[in-house]
Amino acid sequence: MKFLFHLGQYALLMQKVFSKPEKKRLYFRQLLVELESLGLNSLGIVVVISVFMGAVITIQTGLNLENPFIPLYLIGYGTRDSMILEFSSTIVSLILAGKIGSNIASEIGTMRVTEQIDALEIMGVNSASYLIFPKILAAVISFPFLVIISIFIGIIGGWLGGCVLTDVLSTDAYIVGLRYYFVPYYITYSLIKTTLFAFIITSVSSYYGYYTEGGALEVGRSSTKAVVYSSVLILLFNLILTQLLLA
Repeated sequence: MKFLFHLGQYALLMQKVFSKPEKKRLYFRQLLVELESLGLNSLGIVVVISVFMGAVITIQTGLNLENPFIPLYLIGYGTRDSMILEFSSTIVSLILAGKIGSNIASEIGTMRVTEQIDALEIMGVNSASYLIFPKILAAVISFPFLVIISIFIGIIGGWLGGCVLTDVLSTDAYIVGLRYYFVPYYITYSLIKTTLFAFIITSVSSYYGYYTEGGALEVGRSSTKAVVYSSVLILLFNLILTQLLLA
Protein backbone atom coordinates (compact mmCIF):
# COMPACT_ATOMS: atom_id res chain seq x y z
CA MET A 1 0.00 0.00 0.00
CA LYS A 2 2.84 2.35 0.80
CA PHE A 3 4.30 1.75 -2.66
CA LEU A 4 0.96 2.62 -4.31
CA PHE A 5 0.70 5.76 -2.17
CA HIS A 6 4.13 7.01 -3.27
CA LEU A 7 3.43 6.04 -6.88
CA GLY A 8 0.19 8.00 -6.92
CA GLN A 9 1.77 11.00 -5.18
CA TYR A 10 4.66 10.90 -7.66
CA ALA A 11 2.22 10.83 -10.60
CA LEU A 12 0.29 13.81 -9.22
CA LEU A 13 3.53 15.72 -8.73
CA MET A 14 4.59 15.03 -12.33
CA GLN A 15 1.20 16.28 -13.48
CA LYS A 16 1.88 19.58 -11.71
CA VAL A 17 5.45 19.69 -13.02
CA PHE A 18 4.43 19.35 -16.68
CA SER A 19 1.55 21.82 -16.54
CA LYS A 20 1.75 24.95 -18.68
CA PRO A 21 4.27 27.44 -17.23
CA GLU A 22 3.09 30.90 -16.22
CA LYS A 23 6.11 32.91 -17.42
CA LYS A 24 8.26 31.12 -19.97
CA ARG A 25 11.07 33.67 -19.72
CA LEU A 26 11.63 32.82 -16.04
CA TYR A 27 11.68 29.11 -16.87
CA PHE A 28 14.22 29.66 -19.64
CA ARG A 29 16.47 31.61 -17.29
CA GLN A 30 16.20 28.85 -14.70
CA LEU A 31 16.94 26.25 -17.38
CA LEU A 32 20.25 27.92 -18.19
CA VAL A 33 21.17 27.86 -14.49
CA GLU A 34 20.33 24.15 -14.24
CA LEU A 35 22.25 23.32 -17.43
CA GLU A 36 25.35 24.73 -15.79
CA SER A 37 24.65 23.13 -12.41
CA LEU A 38 23.63 19.65 -13.59
CA GLY A 39 25.48 19.36 -16.88
CA LEU A 40 28.58 21.51 -17.06
CA ASN A 41 29.56 21.03 -13.42
CA SER A 42 29.35 17.25 -13.84
CA LEU A 43 31.79 17.17 -16.75
CA GLY A 44 34.89 16.86 -14.57
CA ILE A 45 33.79 13.76 -12.68
CA VAL A 46 32.52 12.14 -15.89
CA VAL A 47 35.90 12.63 -17.59
CA VAL A 48 37.88 11.25 -14.64
CA ILE A 49 35.65 8.20 -14.25
CA SER A 50 35.63 7.48 -17.99
CA VAL A 51 39.41 7.57 -18.31
CA PHE A 52 39.90 5.04 -15.55
CA MET A 53 37.02 2.83 -16.70
CA GLY A 54 38.41 2.62 -20.22
CA ALA A 55 41.93 1.91 -18.96
CA VAL A 56 40.80 -0.79 -16.53
CA ILE A 57 38.58 -2.52 -19.12
CA THR A 58 41.45 -2.66 -21.63
CA ILE A 59 44.07 -3.88 -19.16
CA GLN A 60 41.85 -6.52 -17.56
CA THR A 61 40.64 -7.80 -20.91
CA GLY A 62 44.21 -7.97 -22.20
CA LEU A 63 45.48 -9.81 -19.13
CA ASN A 64 42.72 -12.40 -19.41
CA LEU A 65 43.19 -13.01 -23.14
CA GLU A 66 46.32 -15.17 -23.05
CA ASN A 67 45.09 -17.59 -25.70
CA PRO A 68 47.28 -17.19 -28.81
CA PHE A 69 44.34 -18.11 -31.03
CA ILE A 70 42.38 -15.01 -29.92
CA PRO A 71 43.47 -11.89 -31.84
CA LEU A 72 44.53 -8.92 -29.72
CA TYR A 73 42.39 -6.45 -31.65
CA LEU A 74 39.36 -7.92 -29.84
CA ILE A 75 40.57 -6.02 -26.76
CA GLY A 76 39.82 -2.72 -28.47
CA TYR A 77 36.53 -4.12 -29.73
CA GLY A 78 35.54 -5.13 -26.19
CA THR A 79 36.52 -1.77 -24.74
CA ARG A 80 34.51 0.13 -27.33
CA ASP A 81 31.33 -1.91 -26.90
CA SER A 82 31.63 -2.04 -23.11
CA MET A 83 31.85 1.74 -22.90
CA ILE A 84 29.00 2.28 -25.35
CA LEU A 85 26.57 -0.35 -24.12
CA GLU A 86 26.99 -0.22 -20.37
CA PHE A 87 29.70 1.80 -18.68
CA SER A 88 29.17 5.24 -20.20
CA SER A 89 25.39 5.08 -19.83
CA THR A 90 24.60 3.01 -16.75
CA ILE A 91 27.68 3.37 -14.54
CA VAL A 92 28.05 7.10 -15.21
CA SER A 93 24.32 7.57 -14.52
CA LEU A 94 24.71 5.77 -11.18
CA ILE A 95 27.56 8.11 -10.29
CA LEU A 96 25.49 11.13 -11.32
CA ALA A 97 22.57 9.82 -9.27
CA GLY A 98 24.77 10.15 -6.20
CA LYS A 99 26.12 13.56 -7.13
CA ILE A 100 23.09 15.23 -8.69
CA GLY A 101 20.31 13.32 -6.94
CA SER A 102 21.47 14.17 -3.44
CA ASN A 103 22.00 17.79 -4.45
CA ILE A 104 18.49 18.14 -5.90
CA ALA A 105 16.81 16.44 -2.95
CA SER A 106 18.69 18.51 -0.39
CA GLU A 107 18.10 21.77 -2.28
CA ILE A 108 14.34 21.30 -2.67
CA GLY A 109 14.03 19.69 0.76
CA THR A 110 15.70 22.68 2.39
CA MET A 111 13.32 25.01 0.56
CA ARG A 112 10.41 22.93 1.86
CA VAL A 113 11.43 22.90 5.53
CA THR A 114 12.31 26.62 5.46
CA GLU A 115 8.85 27.34 3.97
CA GLN A 116 10.22 28.88 0.77
CA ILE A 117 7.99 26.58 -1.29
CA ASP A 118 4.98 27.67 0.76
CA ALA A 119 5.88 31.29 -0.02
CA LEU A 120 5.92 30.51 -3.75
CA GLU A 121 2.51 28.88 -3.48
CA ILE A 122 1.11 31.91 -1.65
CA MET A 123 2.37 34.16 -4.47
CA GLY A 124 0.45 32.02 -6.95
CA VAL A 125 3.50 30.31 -8.46
CA ASN A 126 3.32 26.65 -9.44
CA SER A 127 6.26 25.69 -7.24
CA ALA A 128 6.50 22.11 -8.54
CA SER A 129 6.79 23.23 -12.15
CA TYR A 130 9.09 26.18 -11.44
CA LEU A 131 11.53 24.18 -9.28
CA ILE A 132 11.47 20.75 -10.92
CA PHE A 133 10.71 21.15 -14.63
CA PRO A 134 13.94 23.08 -15.48
CA LYS A 135 15.97 20.42 -13.65
CA ILE A 136 14.37 17.57 -15.58
CA LEU A 137 14.75 19.36 -18.91
CA ALA A 138 18.36 20.33 -18.20
CA ALA A 139 19.28 16.76 -17.28
CA VAL A 140 17.53 15.30 -20.34
CA ILE A 141 19.42 17.74 -22.57
CA SER A 142 22.86 17.51 -20.96
CA PHE A 143 23.16 13.83 -19.99
CA PRO A 144 23.37 12.49 -23.58
CA PHE A 145 26.24 14.90 -24.28
CA LEU A 146 27.98 13.72 -21.12
CA VAL A 147 27.60 10.11 -22.22
CA ILE A 148 29.02 10.83 -25.69
CA ILE A 149 31.99 12.55 -24.05
CA SER A 150 32.33 9.60 -21.65
CA ILE A 151 32.46 7.12 -24.55
CA PHE A 152 35.13 9.14 -26.33
CA ILE A 153 37.22 9.69 -23.18
CA GLY A 154 36.82 6.04 -22.16
CA ILE A 155 38.20 4.87 -25.51
CA ILE A 156 41.16 7.26 -25.10
CA GLY A 157 41.65 5.93 -21.56
CA GLY A 158 41.69 2.40 -22.94
CA TRP A 159 44.38 3.39 -25.40
CA LEU A 160 46.44 5.05 -22.66
CA GLY A 161 46.08 2.08 -20.32
CA GLY A 162 46.58 -0.69 -22.86
CA CYS A 163 49.01 0.82 -25.37
CA VAL A 164 50.92 3.65 -23.69
CA LEU A 165 51.26 2.80 -19.99
CA THR A 166 51.42 -0.96 -20.54
CA ASP A 167 52.30 -3.29 -23.40
CA VAL A 168 49.00 -5.17 -23.50
CA LEU A 169 48.62 -4.50 -27.22
CA SER A 170 49.84 -2.16 -29.92
CA THR A 171 48.13 1.02 -31.01
CA ASP A 172 47.47 -0.42 -34.47
CA ALA A 173 45.74 -3.49 -33.00
CA TYR A 174 43.69 -1.29 -30.69
CA ILE A 175 42.50 0.90 -33.57
CA VAL A 176 41.61 -2.18 -35.64
CA GLY A 177 39.50 -3.40 -32.72
CA LEU A 178 37.76 -0.04 -32.43
CA ARG A 179 36.78 -0.18 -36.09
CA TYR A 180 35.83 -3.87 -36.09
CA TYR A 181 32.10 -4.63 -36.58
CA PHE A 182 30.79 -1.30 -35.33
CA VAL A 183 26.99 -1.19 -34.84
CA PRO A 184 25.68 2.42 -34.93
CA TYR A 185 22.44 1.34 -33.23
CA TYR A 186 24.40 0.78 -30.01
CA ILE A 187 24.90 4.55 -29.75
CA THR A 188 21.14 5.08 -30.13
CA TYR A 189 20.48 2.46 -27.48
CA SER A 190 22.91 4.12 -25.09
CA LEU A 191 21.38 7.57 -25.59
CA ILE A 192 17.84 6.27 -25.10
CA LYS A 193 18.88 4.72 -21.80
CA THR A 194 20.65 7.86 -20.72
CA THR A 195 17.66 10.08 -21.44
CA LEU A 196 15.40 7.87 -19.34
CA PHE A 197 17.97 7.69 -16.54
CA ALA A 198 18.23 11.50 -16.53
CA PHE A 199 14.47 11.74 -16.06
CA ILE A 200 14.51 9.14 -13.29
CA ILE A 201 17.33 10.83 -11.36
CA THR A 202 15.85 14.32 -11.44
CA SER A 203 12.18 13.41 -10.97
CA VAL A 204 12.68 10.90 -8.14
CA SER A 205 15.14 13.16 -6.32
CA SER A 206 12.80 16.12 -6.71
CA TYR A 207 9.91 14.04 -5.40
CA TYR A 208 11.69 13.14 -2.17
CA GLY A 209 12.91 16.69 -1.73
CA TYR A 210 9.52 18.25 -2.45
CA TYR A 211 7.69 16.15 0.14
CA THR A 212 10.29 16.47 2.89
CA GLU A 213 8.77 17.04 6.32
CA GLY A 214 10.54 18.14 9.49
CA GLY A 215 13.96 19.74 9.71
CA ALA A 216 17.58 19.30 8.69
CA LEU A 217 17.66 15.63 9.72
CA GLU A 218 14.76 14.80 7.40
CA VAL A 219 16.49 16.65 4.56
CA GLY A 220 19.44 14.30 4.91
CA ARG A 221 17.13 11.28 4.94
CA SER A 222 15.37 12.53 1.82
CA SER A 223 18.72 12.89 0.06
CA THR A 224 19.64 9.32 0.99
CA LYS A 225 16.30 7.97 -0.23
CA ALA A 226 16.65 9.90 -3.47
CA VAL A 227 20.04 8.35 -4.25
CA VAL A 228 19.00 4.82 -3.23
CA TYR A 229 15.71 4.70 -5.13
CA SER A 230 17.15 6.45 -8.18
CA SER A 231 19.96 3.88 -8.34
CA VAL A 232 17.56 0.96 -7.94
CA LEU A 233 15.26 2.30 -10.68
CA ILE A 234 18.23 2.87 -12.99
CA LEU A 235 19.29 -0.77 -12.61
CA LEU A 236 15.71 -1.99 -13.04
CA PHE A 237 15.04 0.02 -16.20
CA ASN A 238 18.49 -0.86 -17.52
CA LEU A 239 17.39 -4.49 -17.46
CA ILE A 240 14.02 -3.70 -19.03
CA LEU A 241 15.43 -1.51 -21.82
CA THR A 242 18.16 -4.03 -22.60
CA GLN A 243 15.53 -6.70 -23.05
CA LEU A 244 13.28 -4.45 -25.14
CA LEU A 245 15.89 -2.75 -27.33
CA LEU A 246 18.60 -5.40 -27.77
CA ALA A 247 16.88 -8.77 -27.40
